[in-house]
This record gives sequence, structure tokens and C-alpha cells, in this order.
Amino acid sequence: MISDGEKELVVKKFTVGLLATNCYLVYEKRSHKGILIDPGDFIRGINEYIKKAGVEVVATVNTHGHADHIMGDAEFGFLVMIHELDGPYLNDSSKNLSFMGCRAVREVHPGRFLKDGDVIDMGGLKLEVIHTPGHTPGGISLRCGNILFSGDTLFFEGVGRTDCPGGDYDMLMRSINEKLMVLPDDVKVLPGHGPETTIGHERRSNPFL
Repeated sequence: MISDGEKELVVKKFTVGLLATNCYLVYEKRSHKGILIDPGDFIRGINEYIKKAGVEVVATVNTHGHADHIMGDAEFGFLVMIHELDGPYLNDSSKNLSFMGCRAVREVHPGRFLKDGDVIDMGGLKLEVIHTPGHTPGGISLRCGNILFSGDTLFFEGVGRTDCPGGDYDMLMRSINEKLMVLPDDVKVLPGHGPETTIGHERRSNPFL
């Protein structure tokens, strides 16, 4: 449980899929309203946790449109939110790279397209959408107080790859330097793969920065 001022944010991480994607269930303790971030596969244990904890999932939020982050969207069945520039990735295997895997992504139609500066409401808690393109054109990070969900933009001592369709290394580095490295050192970074980190640690130790 992570305190955010007088309110409380609960973050539960599940590692899913062949590429060990970090899927996060994020909800407010008081209202039990929350979101599911990057369900890279449908795992019954996630549904079981949601039901046992009494969480009202208001939406699935995809930080970007690659298959290892959207594979479970249709199966979970929650309203899907994604940046408007990555909307085409949801149902195009050449963009979401599902053609490289063993199964296709089931068709899903987003309920809301996101853009930079949007706010996702979870009862008393709100997540700010930060457009961080480079890994994909519509890559986003999500900030709630002292917590940043960075998707595949920023990792522990690493950054997202840019050699896939729509990737742009210069754009990725601008996103990181101009939008993420301006945050306080103590902001905790929860990435799309691998261990958590902090802005301060990446500022000091990330070899790409």
C-alpha cells in the first residue's frame, strides 16, 4: 500500500506472458475503484484477486499497443484506454507484433483515446497521462503522486527498444529527458518489465542518460 497524501493507493503487480510483462492492478483503498495497467495475458489469478479484494475496475489502460501489453484486453472485458496514436495497434498484427507470437490478439475497440495531460479518475485518486513517445508513437506513462508507471519507456538502468515499427530513439530520449527526468528523485518508477526503480537512481546510474 502506497500513501499519496491523505489518500491511499494500492498497487498489486502480476508478471504475465512470455516476455514477463509487469501488469499492475491499481486501486484506491477507500472506494476500491481502480484500473488494470498492461494486461499482457489473461490470468485467472488476476480476476480472482479483483473479486476477492472487491475492486471495481473502471478501465484497462495500455501504456502502448504491443501484444505483450494488450493480449489480455478482450478477455478481461473492461473498457480499454490507450493513447490515440497507438489505437491502430490494437487490431493490427503488423503494428502490435502479435504475428511474432503463438497466438493473435483478440479484436478490441477502445472506449477512450488518451492524450497528454488527460486525467484518469479512480474515485478520489487521479492518474495523469504523460505522453512519452519513442518506443511507440503513442507510448504513455502514468503518474499518481509519487508513483510513475513508465510502460516500456524507462526501465531499471535501461530504456525501451526503438527498433520495432514506429520506434524512434531520438524521440524516446526526448521523452525521458524532458518529461520524466524533470520529476523529483524520489518518484518511484514501476516499469513494464523488470524491477522497480526511482527517478533519482536512473538520473545517476542509467547508462543511456
